[in-house]
Amino acid sequence: MLRIHCTTDDLLRVTIAEQPAPLAELTIAMEMMQRRDFHPTFASWRQHMARTLPAPARPLLQLVSPLGAGPEFLDPLSVDIDEGIDQVMSSPRTTVRAELKRMCAIDRPLTPWIRLLADHDGDTWKDLHRALWTAYRAVLAHRWPQLRTAFYVETAWRARILSRHGLQATLTSLAPSIRWHGLTLEIDFPRDVTIASTGQGIVLCPSLLWAGHLLASSCPDGRLLLIYPAVTPLPLIQDTAPSDPLAALLGTTRARALQLAIHQRTTTELAHDLDVTVAAASMQAKTLREAGLITSHRDGKAVWHQCTPLGLDLLTASA
Repeated sequence: MLRIHCTTDDLLRVTIAEQPAPLAELTIAMEMMQRRDFHPTFASWRQHMARTLPAPARPLLQLVSPLGAGPEFLDPLSVDIDEGIDQVMSSPRTTVRAELKRMCAIDRPLTPWIRLLADHDGDTWKDLHRALWTAYRAVLAHRWPQLRTAFYVETAWRARILSRHGLQATLTSLAPSIRWHGLTLEIDFPRDVTIASTGQGIVLCPSLLWAGHLLASSCPDGRLLLIYPAVTPLPLIQDTAPSDPLAALLGTTRARALQLAIHQRTTTELAHDLDVTVAAASMQAKTLREAGLITSHRDGKAVWHQCTPLGLDLLTASA
């Protein structure tokens, strides 16, 4: 369980990230690459990355955890890759040692390479520099225009939720199983972690390469950064952006499923209308439900799906 103790000042200062940060997405990609749980959306992407990730990039896998944790010096929020890597390379030694110690306490083995990195060995830091550049070119560079466009579509939609439906709807729709207890946000999480925010505010930032629970870290200015999985992850984004803004946000099949759910549909009916298998229709419905766009209820053997007010608002806005 992740518990975030907020203050009223934090909730008055909730903002949405304006641009994606390449090193943050790269770190998350390296974390996602190592996960072994079932996320069919990322299955072929992970297999491809496992085969094609160049050897010079692989030391990064020693630094980040499939639980969604990594040393904070590794993923500055710079929107420029050159500037971001420069920030990594100039990280204070005390910060590096503390963060590597924290990561090894979570689930990273203390390898000889990590020891040398902590000791600020010159050749090892050159390896890190090469690993970051090689990984960026192999994992992100060729898809960065699509990722950036999808990021803007996602954040524009979240901003609309915030303005039309308020903070509670915005935060509880970020990921499954988010709930409020007073001023404490409780989130299903693979570890037991408690964070006391400082009143500086909260920044919401989507990731196109993460699935499941929220990720939390600190911004340099003291704000709490909440990274949440975008509704449509990078593996589902088309190389050419669709003309329909709803399809750009949700993906073509998921957008059609939401449109169909204006009127109640069973999973079988969705599968028929979408021309997909029942299992695929169920997966699309699950994603829409977790985003707060549809509700589902069982009646005997059938599961019925219908748009929520948030889903209807999204359809209206994109019409």
